[in-house]
Amino acid sequence: MMPAIETFLLHHDDGIRVIVTNLGATLMAVNVPDHSGRRANVLLSHARPADYPAAGAPGPDAYMGATCGRYANRVTGAAFPLDGMIVRLVANEGANQLHGGVPGFHRAVWRVERAEATCVILSHRSPDGEAGWPGALSVTTTFLLPAPDTLRVVYHATTDRPTHVNLVSHPYFNLSGDPATTIHDHRLRIASDRFLPIDAAALPTGERRSVAGTPFDFRASRPVGREVLPGYNHNYCLSGDGMREVAWLDHAGSGRSLTIATDRPGLQFYDGYGLSGAFAPHTGLCLEAQGWPDAANHPDFPSSRIDPGDRWQAITEWRFGPSPAS
Repeated sequence: MMPAIETFLLHHDDGIRVIVTNLGATLMAVNVPDHSGRRANVLLSHARPADYPAAGAPGPDAYMGATCGRYANRVTGAAFPLDGMIVRLVANEGANQLHGGVPGFHRAVWRVERAEATCVILSHRSPDGEAGWPGALSVTTTFLLPAPDTLRVVYHATTDRPTHVNLVSHPYFNLSGDPATTIHDHRLRIASDRFLPIDAAALPTGERRSVAGTPFDFRASRPVGREVLPGYNHNYCLSGDGMREVAWLDHAGSGRSLTIATDRPGLQFYDGYGLSGAFAPHTGLCLEAQGWPDAANHPDFPSSRIDPGDRWQAITEWRFGPSPAS
């Protein structure tokens, strides 16, 4: 029996307020005060779970605030080698697979394991062979407010057969709190000196290119801009291990800022150039802490493989505060 679709409010008395739904383990709102103390939702989102695309619905899907899986980002040719065999996935973006295929974790109704004022734990089981992926995968997502200004998302996964996994939360940020404005007045810094160039299908070519002297250089804080056409949709290669701060976003007009910390090896920067419908292009940007895209087809990329007995984990924190420029 499918679980009921529910929403949950996470809050501290004097901190941010977060709305989560178990439909797709989705972040629906993060309400953050501006320099005057007025709260606004800094995510692009729909008002109700019923407004999100249903499983199997036709048309484009922006994965708005959702958990993407089993494998976030793209897999070239919807196939990869595994232990001497070729695994064939179900393609859902031309010849490739995007964000785990159809129906995807973002359209599943997750089971509620725990719900408290500052914590929600959701679980989902993906059967062996779903969208072509080998192994039954059991996943939990924990949304937690460890401090009044911090939202932490923790993913765990186990499998009964060798497979690959790359779970990611996919929120679109607009720190102004006004989804009618673009993010081009936001300033961004990313602690990375290399990125993955992509081909026309947004798949990594395999090269790791220096950001120096290119529009991809965000090592010093600067406006997001429009130097790359059609827009940014690239993985930044993060150095170091364990939890560390990797990106900083601020909006002087509202006085809000965001610091991202993670234990992941990559950060996907997408500037929302493909948004349509309820939200116009460039009205929100994604900074997705993740494994590297298409890693199963690139043996020199950080491994995304998981075997029976492994307990895969991914942690991301979003820390909100005042803009240094306000």
